[in-house]
Amino acid sequence: MTSVFHSGLSKDFSLILNDADDYNVIIQVVPITKKNDMIMFEKPNITPTVFEMVLKFLYTGEVNLVDQSGEDIFGLLIASDELLLDELFKYVQDHLFEKHTSWMHSNFVLVLHFVFKLASCKKLQDYCLQSICTDPQPFINSKSFSSLDKDVLLGLLKRDDFQVEEIVIWNCLINWVIEQTPGLGSKNCNRTKWNQENFEELKKTLEQFISLIRFVEISPKDFFDKIRPYKAAIPNHIYEEIEEFYYKKTFPKSTNLIPRSRKFQIEIESQVIKPDLANVIAHWIERKDDVKLLLREKYKFELIYRSSQDGLTHQALRSKCNNQGSCLVLVKQPSTTKIYGGYNPLGFTSGSQSLVTNESFTFSFENDKDTTSMKISRVVKTNYAMWEHNGNGFNFGSTFYMIDQSIYLNYNGNYDGNVVANSSFNSNFVPSLIEVFKVIPNVSK
Repeated sequence: MTSVFHSGLSKDFSLILNDADDYNVIIQVVPITKKNDMIMFEKPNITPTVFEMVLKFLYTGEVNLVDQSGEDIFGLLIASDELLLDELFKYVQDHLFEKHTSWMHSNFVLVLHFVFKLASCKKLQDYCLQSICTDPQPFINSKSFSSLDKDVLLGLLKRDDFQVEEIVIWNCLINWVIEQTPGLGSKNCNRTKWNQENFEELKKTLEQFISLIRFVEISPKDFFDKIRPYKAAIPNHIYEEIEEFYYKKTFPKSTNLIPRSRKFQIEIESQVIKPDLANVIAHWIERKDDVKLLLREKYKFELIYRSSQDGLTHQALRSKCNNQGSCLVLVKQPSTTKIYGGYNPLGFTSGSQSLVTNESFTFSFENDKDTTSMKISRVVKTNYAMWEHNGNGFNFGSTFYMIDQSIYLNYNGNYDGNVVANSSFNSNFVPSLIEVFKVIPNVSK
């Protein structure tokens, strides 16, 4: 049988490995001088211990990792990738997960430095980043953080589960960037002594990271004290958007707005928007003077009407939504990904009357997960914020309203012009879907 020959061949290879006295190739794993006319492959990055394990695997198909250190096993992982030993690579990677997680936790910077350069190490990359995000403080406070590889830092900043306050992330980033910038670092870290050239160099290093900072989660005080001093190193268009956000509460378009902590993500049973946008809407509901995004489930969204199951008429909407308290309306435009919506803090009632509030708003999203092109219009004429009429499904100041089966959008000055821009904007359509949610404050949070 073929397997028998394989078994005998493996034994022959094992004898060659242990007793060979005739050879014409030397693989150099530590610096030695060239001898005679032997062909020599230099591999100084592979230790003798690791290469002995590689040879054993090549000659016998066996590898014993029981008594090996985490450092040597990790070295074997790198060597097996470099030598294209896929079977060995997969085995060693699994062994690291199962037996040496403590060693990896103590050497995250070292491990990440190598695994982010290896496409085949995606599993190990994800494990390390997830572990850091679960307990980030030891990692970001470590002395080795300043030597973190650029791709690793980018990977961390892109994650929504990196559970660290955003201003702490900014401080870590700016310190890392200073260390990596030519002419700065520990010998020139006093920004009051920097010249224009220093700031320009800092800007080049910072540029690829700046859009990943969630500025909407940073307080005005921290912005003034800790971000404003680096204005010269931030691209002008981004800085202007951030400044406008703090002065006028207009959301920036060039930075990420999604809250990082998925642990506290608000959930919504919607077929119109993704849960990320529920957090944005909760922010809009809550935000007045406080610009900090609220994550800890301060609101619950309870579905009370869906046109696909309850009927697409203003009567069906009213029968489900009247006297329910504060409500969120979501409308999906047909044949596009566009979404319109509005927040009614007073709730729907019966009869014909104008309701007064300064807390209502309308909004639009380009699609169900849009966080860059979204728009919000807050009420301007509070006496005409909400119009109650039995012939309307809902009516936000005759700017965004429903009559029979149709949705109408018009500009009349009752809401600011962010969503419905001007008097020339006039649109009506039969929506593909309408949802209404009861907005419930979570008093336990």
